[in-house]
Amino acid sequence: MEFGTREMPSKPQSGESKPLNTRDGQGLQSGAVLQGRYMVLGGLGAGGFSSVYRARDLRFPSVTRLCAVKEMLIGTVDPEMRELTIKSFEREASMLAMLNHPAIPDIFDYFTDGNRSYLVLEFVPGQNLQQWLDETDEYLDEPKALDWALQVCDALAYLHSQKPQPIVFRDLKPSNIMIDPYNHIRLIDFGIAKLFEANQDKGTMIGTAGYTPPEQYRGEATPAADVYGLGATLHHLLTRQDPRQETPFTFHERPIRAANPGITRAFEAIIMRCLAYDPKDRFPDAMALREALLVLSESGGDETDLDRLGPMDSGRGFATTDGVGAPTIALKAGISQVKPLWVFRCEDEIRTRPAIAKGIVFAGAYDNNLYAVTADKGEFLWKYPTGGGIGGSPTVHEDAVMVGSADHSIYSLQLRKGRLNWQFKAEGPIYSTPTVRFDHVFFGADDGFFYVVNVMRGQLYWKTNIYSPVRSTPYVSDELVHFGTEGGQILGLELGTGKPKWQTKAQRAVTSSPRVADDILYVGSSDGAVYAMDASSGWPIWRFATKGPVVSTPTLFEESLFIGSADGHLYAIDITRGRQLWAFPTNGQVIAAPAIWGNTVYFGSTDGSIYGVSARRGELQWRFDAGSPIIGSPTILNGVIYVGATDHCLYALPI
Repeated sequence: MEFGTREMPSKPQSGESKPLNTRDGQGLQSGAVLQGRYMVLGGLGAGGFSSVYRARDLRFPSVTRLCAVKEMLIGTVDPEMRELTIKSFEREASMLAMLNHPAIPDIFDYFTDGNRSYLVLEFVPGQNLQQWLDETDEYLDEPKALDWALQVCDALAYLHSQKPQPIVFRDLKPSNIMIDPYNHIRLIDFGIAKLFEANQDKGTMIGTAGYTPPEQYRGEATPAADVYGLGATLHHLLTRQDPRQETPFTFHERPIRAANPGITRAFEAIIMRCLAYDPKDRFPDAMALREALLVLSESGGDETDLDRLGPMDSGRGFATTDGVGAPTIALKAGISQVKPLWVFRCEDEIRTRPAIAKGIVFAGAYDNNLYAVTADKGEFLWKYPTGGGIGGSPTVHEDAVMVGSADHSIYSLQLRKGRLNWQFKAEGPIYSTPTVRFDHVFFGADDGFFYVVNVMRGQLYWKTNIYSPVRSTPYVSDELVHFGTEGGQILGLELGTGKPKWQTKAQRAVTSSPRVADDILYVGSSDGAVYAMDASSGWPIWRFATKGPVVSTPTLFEESLFIGSADGHLYAIDITRGRQLWAFPTNGQVIAAPAIWGNTVYFGSTDGSIYGVSARRGELQWRFDAGSPIIGSPTILNGVIYVGATDHCLYALPI
């Protein structure tokens, strides 16, 4: 069953449409009006206990606003089955209502009428990939397959990153993937998607034979199940061999390149890893799969790049030292170990940059707390508990420290005592680090809105719907507010009104935070590129490509830009021409923004080390091994580096 597809052919008799649900002859007729608002125009599909119709919203009489209406017939008289069916439908409605991603259709309405329940959803024009298979005889080429796979991974990664539990789609297959006229992928039919709870994932076996992994037959569904479903879908699209017609779990007997020789060995290896029988041998989730696909995409299909992907044929994926998919690269000669001045231990990972003011270091942790410790000795002063993990860095303004939380709130706290000044509530988690300027706080949220509130009282000044989660830290100039979105947009909003002045789009999410110098904006993207553009208009100036997603925020020093990549390198780029000056390799991903002290660039890596390299030549001068991935940026003051790690520790390190 799917919605948003083209109309099914029908044979009307005497001007009347044939009922879509032919099992009981009680499907909705064309012209039927629901709730006095939604007029049925025709059928889109049917399956199980539900049917989907194309409809028009009559509350917009001057324009034709289309929507998809999903109808569920509650035909059972068994009270327990009836309650279970209704709860399943309500779960789908609730799940869609809390999601906000360009590849996931919006939900507009939900209601029950007698023994039928209805969802009113965004209408998606185009065709699903099963229809594409049915209507074409050609083999799918690798560039198009990679593009589609990356788009699906973006949507799945969004689902798998939901808090407090990931959402597992559980029924990924060609008929549940739409392709619209603009070649944009949309996921449809969330009827069996569920929240995954570790150690509590046993449930009813559900899914589609051929696309369903073996563990799902045992009632288990983790994010790795969606990786398998995408692998099976890609195998079907590339080979035109329908897995529903084959013996289950025999993909290894049907090599992709045997049917479609135009596919590279690297792409085949990635797909076959997705299809491993044991979920432990697959990519653990869509984010890890997306990183592998991005490496392949940036290589341009170069077979020599297969070695960078590691021993895929073993089913274990990348050869790494950090377990997160970064290629192993030999380091330069080691530097003697640095001894910390002090170490302060929190109760969970520190993934953000510490802030320092008036002799106090502030650090947020995933144990929901913002900590305050003395800068000289690391002695505990206070901690403030929020209702969720802290994924954005704290910001200090005068006598207040502000921080966002996954509990949907941004907090302003007294600097010295940690008492609450005010709390502002958004509609989604806040991972964007707040920026304070002109006595206002600027930040984005996962609800798709960008907010500006008064710094003294926390009262809303304006908010703008960006229609995509905002995790980038805004750069606020005298006239514009610049930031990126998880949908790939890079925007310049008018400072006083929040109205967009310009907008451009990268190929993937922009979690990196922009930096502006001499009216030129610099920012990275998960598409692997670093962009330079005119800050006033968004016009492109240059683009620099790395071989991995760029989540790191750029740091500018003299005529150079320093930025990290998931390909394991810190890059130095000439800002005038966008050309590489040097690249320093690590054994992990470089995710956070580097910091400059003197003529040395300091940055962390997921290989567990913090490096100091010369700004001009990229030569190693200093290193500290924490032994745990470094995801947050360092802060440097008076020759001391303050940095957090995933080992729950906040370190003070002498330069």
